[in-house]
Amino acid sequence: MGPFTKKKLVEDVEAVQTTNEKVGAENDSGEFIPDDGAVHAETFIVGDSWYAKTQRLAGSLGVEQRGIERVPSDERTDAGMSQIGTLWLSANMVVSSFAIGALAYPVFYLGFIDTILIIFFVNLIGITPVCFFSTFGPRFGLRQMVLSRFYFGWYGVKVIAVFNILACLGWSAVNVIVGAQLFNAVNGNMPGWAGIIVIAVSTLLITMFGYKVVHTYERYSWIPCLIIFLIVLGEFAHSGQFQNIPMGVGLSEAGSALSFAASVYGFATGWTSYAADYTVYQPVGRSRKSIFLWTFAGLSFPLLFTQMLGAAVASAMSINDGDNAYMDGYGSSGIGGLLAAVIVPPLGKFGQFCLVILALSIIANNCPNIYSVSLSLQLLARVSARVPRFIWTFIGTVIYVAVAIPGYSHFSSVLENFMLVIGYWLAIYEGISLSEHIFFKRGFGGYNPADYTDASKLPPGFASILAFCFGVMGAVLGMAQVWFTGPIGALCGTEYGGDVGFELAFGFSATSFCFLRYFEKKHFGR
Repeated sequence: MGPFTKKKLVEDVEAVQTTNEKVGAENDSGEFIPDDGAVHAETFIVGDSWYAKTQRLAGSLGVEQRGIERVPSDERTDAGMSQIGTLWLSANMVVSSFAIGALAYPVFYLGFIDTILIIFFVNLIGITPVCFFSTFGPRFGLRQMVLSRFYFGWYGVKVIAVFNILACLGWSAVNVIVGAQLFNAVNGNMPGWAGIIVIAVSTLLITMFGYKVVHTYERYSWIPCLIIFLIVLGEFAHSGQFQNIPMGVGLSEAGSALSFAASVYGFATGWTSYAADYTVYQPVGRSRKSIFLWTFAGLSFPLLFTQMLGAAVASAMSINDGDNAYMDGYGSSGIGGLLAAVIVPPLGKFGQFCLVILALSIIANNCPNIYSVSLSLQLLARVSARVPRFIWTFIGTVIYVAVAIPGYSHFSSVLENFMLVIGYWLAIYEGISLSEHIFFKRGFGGYNPADYTDASKLPPGFASILAFCFGVMGAVLGMAQVWFTGPIGALCGTEYGGDVGFELAFGFSATSFCFLRYFEKKHFGR
């Protein structure tokens, strides 16, 4: 870039920045939303710093340059809203979702009807916060973790970002192990580390390019997975092995139902902490109702379909005739072996091919995790914010691969239990953020998006962090894990208790926050 060109570019950027306060757009209610604090794309490539040079190189390769900076209204140009639905459709039309439903019988010993009812109602509850926070992206142009500064303050949100980083990387590691096990079920000579690297590198290539490429991939990746799950449904129905396991009764049934509901809720609501990340390029005028409904449709269909299918297939493991291929397959290769028992005997090589495609479906599930983890890493400090997003994407990939490879053989069960504990934080996050939005912000009109970079105008964060601690207390009291059962959780079942950690975490955090925030706002005035 020559001197004249660079000088002209700097002048153009300065002109844009000086007029930021005068520009904006109207939302779907006719309210004018100014672009205060928004950063235009030209800003990222100005100067001779390594950051600017790296961003110029990234731009020349078509890599998204924007990180946690607010998106100005004139750059929110996504053409349609269907890509919002297909993003979540692809991310959940995966074997990981199938596995949640399939665990109802072998792990929780639930009947079929009660399993279906839990899957239906708990998923609808779990996805509602995801749909709600998705509507914030078009209105404010802020990523979900950046938006969280309005709930937790400038410093408090860093604690939340750490939990989100752990959740993103941990679930990515768990998911990629499941995919590698499917590869191994097809080809026993393929080592676990090879399958992990195949899935991780494929995910990295998509997420490194950013928002638009992620949306493009997710727009179509659900199609082959849906076809394969329909094949699984058809072959299983043809086999006649479905068993309508009767519903249990009493305290034992209550404990198992609550613990299974916790697993379903954690998976469904797990997208809440990065919901707005995938709507920030939608125009300001997009209808909030339409965004909500597209997100709801994109989440509800794959979650309900795959989990109910998993529950139906797993019911065949209850057949007690001395030669149960479904139980044998699950015992030898987990969910991969269970699926193999359905489609490999009747379909042979084609059935094995279907398993490979389902293993690759993990890519669609991990893309939102790895794309959003880079944004949370940028939020930790001003220095980390100056590291381009795509570099953090690469670092995050290296970290979860380093965890998953040893975990494939030795620590997968420990890792899954750890991630279930990390999942409790989402209920706490929702309890605090929804309370702030409803009772203290009093709706969307209570936000000034320009304040997202000004710590002095954000909440101090004392109330939210203390409420977070109370939420952790509630989770501990109500959890029922293999290695620890809280005193309240122990009352909700028989030997293993019943997990009410999510419910108590939400209730404790929301209640304490409302009390503490009232006095915090009265004292600090913000």
